[in-house]
Amino acid sequence: MLVCTFFCVTLSAVIPKIKLPMLLIGTLYMLWLAWKTFNSSSEIQEDHSRSGFLSGLLLQFINPKIFIYGIVSMEAYILPYYQGKWAELITFALLLAFIGFVFTLCWVFGSAFKLLFSKYAKVTNAVMALLLVYCAASLFI
Repeated sequence: MLVCTFFCVTLSAVIPKIKLPMLLIGTLYMLWLAWKTFNSSSEIQEDHSRSGFLSGLLLQFINPKIFIYGIVSMEAYILPYYQGKWAELITFALLLAFIGFVFTLCWVFGSAFKLLFSKYAKVTNAVMALLLVYCAASLFI
């Protein structure tokens, strides 16, 4: 998140015209995710292959969703109000990292909800897709 924050601050200062394309790319990605979520199967696939902790940790540094999360969050919600205020920007970067960590933990413990989500998969997928569409639209409001 700190890398995304410094990246966004630099881009905003050096190339202010990049904000709209970044918002558009982020919006298109969220709409694509919403479509894939809405149309996903309600059948849960069991995968018993085990990847190690190290491979999961390394994946987090090349995962494009994390970079898009950081860049879009900074550009759309934080930088317009805190441009040039480094203490606040670093605090928000750490907060975004903490939020990402908490939701990663939710994903790790999500197997406890597997039966509930599979029983109501269509409703769950529709609600998640609508929330993604709302997030994409809120970037421009």
